[in-house]
Amino acid sequence: MQIAKPGLTYIGYAAAVVVAGFVIGRISALNAFGVLLSFLGLVFMLFCAYFFRDPERILPADPNKLYSPGDGVVLSVADEGSGGTVLRVFLSIFDVHVQRSPCEGTVELVQRHEGSFLPAMKDDAKSNFRVEMRVKPDGREAVTVEQITGIIARRIECWVKAGDKLSSGQRYGIIHFGSQAAVRFPATAKCLVKPGDKVFGGITEIGEWTGKR
Repeated sequence: MQIAKPGLTYIGYAAAVVVAGFVIGRISALNAFGVLLSFLGLVFMLFCAYFFRDPERILPADPNKLYSPGDGVVLSVADEGSGGTVLRVFLSIFDVHVQRSPCEGTVELVQRHEGSFLPAMKDDAKSNFRVEMRVKPDGREAVTVEQITGIIARRIECWVKAGDKLSSGQRYGIIHFGSQAAVRFPATAKCLVKPGDKVFGGITEIGEWTGKR
């Protein structure tokens, strides 16, 4: 199983804790503490290897469809006054947190927004710290996706910049630990999923274009 690059840093820290615990444990008076430290470091290292997994996927390539930006459960599908439907997906710590582009196109905008750090499973998390990316397919309106932090690690990585070309389902970033992802559909696209649905990044069809190019 492939591990996303940011996860290697956490695994390295955890491995250092394991080694430190082993060294400390050689001191008789601190043996129990050393064993505990090594155990906790090993548990965290295994958790990070699982959390930052980045599986290869066979991606569909229907240009008339929009695909989920991440794995998780649909929280809501609503009109939030932005001129189109907004889909929100909750990513638990057990989901893959690598984000994928919902469609092919050119990145028009990457912008960071400061905000709060509410639990990501709540709809109010839309006001959390987030990174917005807007991608425009040829001949169609732009689609906006957001990476939104949760209450824990509060760190987002976006690996693309304005002007970059993305293919449908291409990896473009990662959110560290519990988080939320949002897709803002333009008026020329409709949502195909509903609250409670399980979705998978780059695979699940979450929308389709209603107009021609």
